Amino acid sequence: MALDSPVTPVSTTVPERRIGVAGIVFVVVAASAPLTVAAGGVPQSLGITGILGIPLLYLLTAVVLALFSAGYAAMSRHITGAGAFYAYTAHGLGRVPGVGAAFVALLSYNAMQIGIAGLFGATTSEFIDARTGVEIPWWVLVLACAAVVGALGYRRVDVGVRVLAVLLVLEFGTVLVFDIGQFTHAPEGVSTAPLTWGAATDGSLGVALCCVFAAYMGFESAALYSEECRDPRRTVARATYIAVGLIGVFYAATAWAMVTGAGTGRANRIAAEQGPGMMFSLGDASPGTVFSDFAQFFLITSLLAALLSFHNAVARYVRSLGREGVLPRRLGVLHRRHSSPHRGSLLQTAVTVIVICVFALAGRDPVADVFTWLTNLGALGVILLLFATSASVVAYFARRPELGEPLWHRLIAPVLSGAALAVIFWLALTNFSVQLGVSSANPLRWILPGLILVAAGVGVGWGAWLRVGRPGIYAGVGDGVGAGTGSGAGSGAGSEREKGDVGG
Repeated sequence: MALDSPVTPVSTTVPERRIGVAGIVFVVVAASAPLTVAAGGVPQSLGITGILGIPLLYLLTAVVLALFSAGYAAMSRHITGAGAFYAYTAHGLGRVPGVGAAFVALLSYNAMQIGIAGLFGATTSEFIDARTGVEIPWWVLVLACAAVVGALGYRRVDVGVRVLAVLLVLEFGTVLVFDIGQFTHAPEGVSTAPLTWGAATDGSLGVALCCVFAAYMGFESAALYSEECRDPRRTVARATYIAVGLIGVFYAATAWAMVTGAGTGRANRIAAEQGPGMMFSLGDASPGTVFSDFAQFFLITSLLAALLSFHNAVARYVRSLGREGVLPRRLGVLHRRHSSPHRGSLLQTAVTVIVICVFALAGRDPVADVFTWLTNLGALGVILLLFATSASVVAYFARRPELGEPLWHRLIAPVLSGAALAVIFWLALTNFSVQLGVSSANPLRWILPGLILVAAGVGVGWGAWLRVGRPGIYAGVGDGVGAGTGSGAGSGAGSEREKGDVGG
């Protein structure tokens, strides 16, 4: 199909600017699923690494992401379309790499969303079975959840934000009650040992950094809502900083509370033995069994919130790419009444249903296979995109000194974050088999990362073809404007980029 065909014109309707800083923060933090991290991520980090200083690693990771956010926020002040990684890479490194980044983003966010769906199905099935004796296949629950998430994603953005706000408040409240209970009933007293450098480096540091970094997935999604938030030049930056700080402090405090509740001498062993059950067993002791029952229910709502957040991210990427003609233009049309990227939402729902059905028909495990394989694949892709974005910030502002961004935002912070992200990516890649829970000889350790390379290669190849075969579409890549439409949600930086389109 000719992607510049006028059969279905791109909607010239700009999304309504319905959400502010708080709404964006709700969306961003929901993607990281605080209760899921508390119940699963923290025990995993403690158990498989033997490191007691996980709380400090959460704080150090927040520092790295704060450095990244400095350049990311600076870009958001000049590129206000909803393309995020895709748009920033296109403006910084060139249109062809930008299309490659877009395809990696689509793969990564879909993988995260579908992987979390597997955990949702397993957790919900176990919860219902334990309380009613009714056994419901995990995939049935996932398909039902996909319908709910799809319906919310189809509607206007503030509907989903309200749902996320309620779910997130319940999550935070649950974890705060748990944290207070552990600090006030510590068997060995409250120790600062988990916050020391020695405790943070005594064990498998590379694996620990990978586990900790995965807990922040989704923090970067604020820019995807640039066209739907009030005052995007400020809102995206503020929301990103607040989200990173909030997530970092909250996760560090929860990890510290968990170590304190178990005792510094036993925390790693208990985590290795009990896994996700660690939070609930500690919760049975303090605050009590009633808390644990509520916490297990809110774990399900935590996963639902994360699913909605990643679903919305995919829908907005699809809409941005469709509007510009990189994907079929029909995908770039907004809903007439809801002003939502409804076709991107429907596409993401369809992809989820297809992939889940494939795993179910193959008899794969929803946690060991669906969740573990796909979320690790998604996290690896996002880390690569973060690195590419840091490089894009440096390249973009190097060609535009007249924009007047401080040296810290345009060079120092992105260089520091880029270096740190390169190290984290290498550690994640070399420890990928550990993350998957397979032997180093298992082909999955290179098949899954290879999918990222395939997505990038297909995207780069498609971008190169657009440059030759569809120059009109190619000229608008990353600008947030459909060729010949003037829908104008982009950046105003497109003409400036013409004089320095590296690699494109």
